[in-house]
Order: sequence, then structure tokens, then C-alpha cells
Amino acid sequence: MKKNTLKKFSWPRSKNWQTIRNIFLVIFVLINFSKVQTMSQVKIDEKVNYAGWPNCIKLSNNEIELIVTTDVGPRVIRCGFKGGQNLFKEVKEDLGKVGGTEWRSYGGHRLWHAPEAMPRTYSPDNSKVQYKISESSVILSQAIEPETGIVKEIEILMDPSKPHVTLRHRLTNKSLWPVELSAWCLTVMAPGGKAIFPQEDYRPHPDYLLPARPMVLWHYTDLSDPRYKFSPKYIILKQDPAISKKQKFGILNKQGWCAYVLGNDVFVKKFDYDPSASYPDYGCNNETFVNADMLEVETLGPLVKLEPGSTTEHIEHWYIFKSEIADSDQSIDQNLVSKIKTQ
Repeated sequence: MKKNTLKKFSWPRSKNWQTIRNIFLVIFVLINFSKVQTMSQVKIDEKVNYAGWPNCIKLSNNEIELIVTTDVGPRVIRCGFKGGQNLFKEVKEDLGKVGGTEWRSYGGHRLWHAPEAMPRTYSPDNSKVQYKISESSVILSQAIEPETGIVKEIEILMDPSKPHVTLRHRLTNKSLWPVELSAWCLTVMAPGGKAIFPQEDYRPHPDYLLPARPMVLWHYTDLSDPRYKFSPKYIILKQDPAISKKQKFGILNKQGWCAYVLGNDVFVKKFDYDPSASYPDYGCNNETFVNADMLEVETLGPLVKLEPGSTTEHIEHWYIFKSEIADSDQSIDQNLVSKIKTQ
């Protein structure tokens, strides 16, 4: 019986084949080296002087950058493309200030606890924060608020290769009694843009008879304001420096995203919705506020009874990209929602 024989493969001995083999090896090494480089592009600068604060921290990758304050806070004061505009509002009269007992807006992104009340909610964040830096993240921790016994903490994790940032917002009860609250994340956007919120899916009557979700109005809310635009698929609220009247509304956003468009820069927040949870402000997990200076994009975590020593956490995912988005449903579908679904 004839035996099957297998010949061992070997590269041809000619110089041409040796050259081809070497080229393939070089290409293989370059591709893998490129992947390694892509995976290690988060850069954290610990001492950055920004807006008059000498001890800021900058997080960046190949596309975007964030700057957080440590002289006050916890707060993210800048967010945008590298070398591009700041998508966040900076309150000029507050920049560089430290100390004092009055509450200052500063601008940027901050952490509060809901429901809103005076003076509890407006506990100043004018003092230094503790921070911890790792390979791709920064944790900012505030001292115990003397008025509330609450400790605020924000952990910021930057994606090494995408314009994506994860923020974990934590409230810890250091008092001696339970506190009912919700983690409330407020981002103050730069003027001149527009916020976009998704409507619930349109379903015809009488196929669906029950309500889809609450929309909550404040005493000063005026839905006839020209900055609003309502369509079957989206709610748009524009920031107009020429209109000083204040507006606010809230929704239970089951789709878990909202956006702010400033020129061709798009800032998206994604967040969880828990159908078993209760939310503050008549059931809102997404709110917005606008005046002549800025527009706030806000998300809220579930309302919890926080026992002494316990912590509640609320997570936001931020995405930034370039796109031209008109006010029509078709443009928002094509240039915003289609990109959000791929994140």
C-alpha cells in the first residue's frame, strides 16, 4: 500500500522570495505596532494652568480633550476636539476664583443631588478636591459637604482610541441619618447651539391607548417660546443670546440619549433608564434649562433612600463627533441618530 507523504513547507531559497518574505514581515510588524500605539493614546497632564486655575488636569487622546479643575470642584471645565472650541460654557466672572462661601456657577460639568432645594442643592464647590490618576482615568473627590453630609465624586475614564468618555458620578452619605436623593449631572453648554431630545415612538390611536411618558413643566416654562420646536420624533430647544427668558422642562427619557449641537460639533450623552426605578421631579431622568447665557443638558439617576455610609452611582457616556444637523427629522435621523446607534 502506497503511503501518503506530506512535504514540509519552506520558503523558496531565491533572493526574490527572501525579499518578499521580508516585506511581509515588515508589514506585519508595522500593523501590530500601529495597533499597540492606538491602544495607548490616553495622555494625562497633571499640572495644567487653565482659566486662572494652576492645578488643572488634562485628559486627551488622538481626537478629544477634557480639562478638570482640582482647585475647585469636582468639575469638568473644558470638553472638545483637540485645538477646537470648548463645547462647555465658561462663566468669565468666576474663572480662577477659589474659596468663599457663595455658590459660583463656573460653567462646565458638575454633580449635584436632586430634588433641587435652597440652600441644600447650592452647597459651594469652591475648595480643593482630592484626585487620583491612573493610566487612563482620573477620580475627583470633594470633601464632605457640611450642610448635607454628602461626598461628591466623579470618575472620568477616557477611551484610548475613540472620542468617548465614561463618567461615573457617586454620592456617598457620610451623615448619621438616611437621605433621599438622586445623582444629578448638569452640563452647562456653550451658547449658540441647540439641544435635541428624542420623542417616544409614534403609535396611532386607537392601537395604543396608554400614555408614553411624562413631560414635566416648571412654573416659568412657556411652551410658546420660539426657541422650542416639537416634531413627531424630536424636541429641539435652542440657545439664543438675544432671548433672556428662562425655560426648563424634564422628561422620562426611555431611549437613553440626548445631544447638543454647536456648529458642526456634536456632543451626545447616553445614560441608562431603569423601568423599575423612581425618578425625581415627577419622574424625570433628563432635564434642560436655558437662558441668555447658556443651555444645560442634565441627567438624573434613580431616587434612592441613601443610608449612612452608602453610595449611589449614576453613569454618563459622552461622545463627540462632527456632523451637520438641520432641524428636520430626516436630518436628525441621518446625521445624529444613525451615528448614536453605532456608538
